[in-house]
Amino acid sequence: MIERRFEQIIFASRWLLAPFYLGLVVSLAALLVKFTQEILHIIPHVLDMSEKDVLLAVLTLIDLSFAGNLLLMVIFAGYENFVSKIDVANHEDRPDWMGKVDFGGLKLKLIASIVAISGIHLLKAFMNLAQTSKEELMWLVIIHMTFVVSGVLLAFMDRLEGHHAPAAKPAGKPGTGGH
Repeated sequence: MIERRFEQIIFASRWLLAPFYLGLVVSLAALLVKFTQEILHIIPHVLDMSEKDVLLAVLTLIDLSFAGNLLLMVIFAGYENFVSKIDVANHEDRPDWMGKVDFGGLKLKLIASIVAISGIHLLKAFMNLAQTSKEELMWLVIIHMTFVVSGVLLAFMDRLEGHHAPAAKPAGKPGTGGH
């Protein structure tokens, strides 16, 4: 009886994570504010901007968009994996991947997004070579390659883990009624 109640308390403790995901929703709203601020800053000056400056501004918007996508993935997949299922199964706008991304899949999606964001920062630095020091560029390349290698290693470890996963146990022994 004590053990059962203790386990119920432990199981219910997953709800302590819910405010974290709500905080991430607030962070997503903050990202939207920054995205809107960037758009409002770019639009009035777009005709006066060089092609390179427009491209850099667009890369900033893409960067913010990737960060928003990353947040949304963490919110949806994290909440569904660790707190509770989101009951929108019949909603026409429900993303196909919702409910199908396990923790391993989430890790790979996260690192892929981080690599993409890092790649955008690196591309922006290359486009601004005149304003980027060699040391800063070196560190951007090192950091980006660290993310790339980490992503490849995570994918490799995930693949190895999948190949060595224990076989599913049968529902019951033959002749015992399955119980």
